[in-house]
Amino acid sequence: MNMDVVGAKSEPVTEIGMIALADGISVRRMVAQPESPKGTVILLHGFPETLYAWRGIARALADEYEVHTFDWPGYGLSTRPSPDAFSYAPSNYANLLRQYISAAGIDRSNLTIYATDISGLPTLLLALQEPDIARKIIVGDFAPFNRPDLMHPDLRDLKVKPLSEQIRETWNAAWNDLVEARGFGAGLPPEAQFDVAREFKDDMAQSWKHSDLTTMDAFYHYYSYFTRDEDYFEQRVGGFSAPVKVVWGELDPYIDKAMGVELAERLGAEFKLLPGIGHYPHNQAPEQVVAEIRDSFLP
Repeated sequence: MNMDVVGAKSEPVTEIGMIALADGISVRRMVAQPESPKGTVILLHGFPETLYAWRGIARALADEYEVHTFDWPGYGLSTRPSPDAFSYAPSNYANLLRQYISAAGIDRSNLTIYATDISGLPTLLLALQEPDIARKIIVGDFAPFNRPDLMHPDLRDLKVKPLSEQIRETWNAAWNDLVEARGFGAGLPPEAQFDVAREFKDDMAQSWKHSDLTTMDAFYHYYSYFTRDEDYFEQRVGGFSAPVKVVWGELDPYIDKAMGVELAERLGAEFKLLPGIGHYPHNQAPEQVVAEIRDSFLP
């Protein structure tokens, strides 16, 4: 496997390259690790992100842990198969996460998964099927249940046609604005505004039209199956037994914190609200995310 090595021998090594999974799909991944890792962490991004959303956090955690992150199909430089071959549904992403854990040879018994936004439901769907998929799962700022009234109008409208097709067209036309500004500081008060690294923005911009299927197209197809997969999860949530913690931005403008509260209550899981934080805690307050992940490995 060809890898681009970033780092020195005296420091945790960061490698970026491709890994082949099933059905002709390959994903771009980043792996950071010390010489003797105490455990493994998988970091899973949201829309319209790529693995570069996690670069700083991965480096911070790699003093003790082997850290993996990858671009979902349709994002970054990962494969973008035809929707006829890969539906981009949350359930498809769940299967792909299983494949990745196996292909990467990760020890589930000492693994923490941190999943946000589009990654939250796929991770829980996988854990529903395989409760031992990780020693700890941390999820937040996503929609596990079909509660349109708790979602931003644009996200709610993506669930129904023809509104979803109009949003797809509009967002594809305005892709540069989406990459540069949307979702990061948007919707937050002035004192909570923040920006993300130029390297991260450039990667999102360069990969948006990586093939005939754009990042927005992948998001659109994900949402076309979203309600179905939310309903599937809710019908079976009573049998969920994997160890989960729910972490939510208090000021999330896209998914109301009430969604997180309900999820935690129904899972019997710990819920943590992050004051002054929006939809992307890992971008706005990475030190808090690092602390949550480190705490997940405590006895």
